[in-house]
Amino acid sequence: MTHLPALIEEMRLAINAQDFDRFIATFAPNGEVNDWNRSFKGPAHIREWSDTELIGAKGTLTVSKVVSDAGGVTVFDADWASSYYTGPGRFTVTVRGGRIVEMRISEPD
Repeated sequence: MTHLPALIEEMRLAINAQDFDRFIATFAPNGEVNDWNRSFKGPAHIREWSDTELIGAKGTLTVSKVVSDAGGVTVFDADWASSYYTGPGRFTVTVRGGRIVEMRISEPD
């Protein structure tokens, strides 16, 4: 299965379109990115991280498999390609109140 919930698909499309404003609009105001145990919380910190490692690195995210989608938590494996890093990753995205509260990036199982 490779179908993502609409909000998370919008986040992925924003990344691939290199559109930070569209990307951050999917997050709650206090949303957090946890990238391999490095935490970036709130729009300003997420932008700093994104400028180097995500959108600023011309990243593209291709979903390879949705592992689970239940209780507001979606886990998916993806192939990531950018000028900063290229390789597989596992994304665990937690949604509350219609916005992403955490996007955790780790090594896939």
